Amino acid sequence: MHNFEKLIFWQKSISLAKKIYLISQKISSDEKYGLISQMKRSAISIPSNIAEGSGRNSDNEFNHFLAISLGSAFEMQTQLILSKELELLDDVTVNDLIADVSEIQKMIYSFKNNLLKKS
Repeated sequence: MHNFEKLIFWQKSISLAKKIYLISQKISSDEKYGLISQMKRSAISIPSNIAEGSGRNSDNEFNHFLAISLGSAFEMQTQLILSKELELLDDVTVNDLIADVSEIQKMIYSFKNNLLKKS
């Protein structure tokens, strides 16, 4: 069992989710049930799956939840790109958020590889 709260990529994913929620308040209400809703779900899924996996009985199970979390991070990246293309968010905001997501993706991927080597 791992203490997820000490994992830097969990902490960064919590910060990302908070940013997504705060930014979503600024977007028109007609998008709240479409792309913005999906972005929120992806943002929550990243730290939630890290936390759930950390409480599992084996590193293999943890690895599975890290894979789900990584998938959610790539979903988030895609949704951010689309929000930029649709001009729902400005370029600077999207680029900053994509940089955050990219860093989280790399950290999860690295941790997964180390976890697999340990198993």
